[in-house]
Amino acid sequence: MSEPRRLVLWRHGQTMWNVEHRFQGQTDIPLDETGEAQAEYAARRLATLRPDAIFSSDLIRAASTAAPLARLAGVPVTLDKELRERFGGDWEGLNDEEISARYPAERATWNPPNGEPTAAVADRVCRALTRIAATLADGQLAVVVSHGAALRLGMERLLGLPDEVAGALGPLSNCSWSVLAQRRDRWRLLEHNAGTLPEPVLGDDR
Repeated sequence: MSEPRRLVLWRHGQTMWNVEHRFQGQTDIPLDETGEAQAEYAARRLATLRPDAIFSSDLIRAASTAAPLARLAGVPVTLDKELRERFGGDWEGLNDEEISARYPAERATWNPPNGEPTAAVADRVCRALTRIAATLADGQLAVVVSHGAALRLGMERLLGLPDEVAGALGPLSNCSWSVLAQRRDRWRLLEHNAGTLPEPVLGDDR
């Protein structure tokens, strides 16, 4: 029996906007000092998996998270725009209180006005993950560095979870990861929110 292909889905490290609970979306916010330390720490653990490939969102907070792992593993990073966070439209740069006060109806369904619909994000990221997996041989592993909402929605779509249980997996903490395995055409979730650091979970759409 062939060995499964594996994807390690790794959320970027902390940014100042995470700390301020601001919706980042596709605004290109860098890691803060804590986020840089998280990336270095997590990279040492992930390097032990001996990744065959590393893919990253082209936003700086993801690419900067991928960089220490690329250095330790000796594997180049392939940047992929389809791994970007959801576009937040009118919410980008606003904090939770501002979003709730200005957009209560949209906040209830977590769909930002003039932003990217949830289903579109799920489709986009699932498509990217499927394409990345297709580049792997049996038994190989790729690390995919992306964003909280993008990874959660893409995972749910890839695993075939119905819309009515959306969010059942819960958010990824900054610089934590989930592991998916594919054998033939079936995907399984092996780990979720692994490698959690001692900082609190900061919401996945920020």
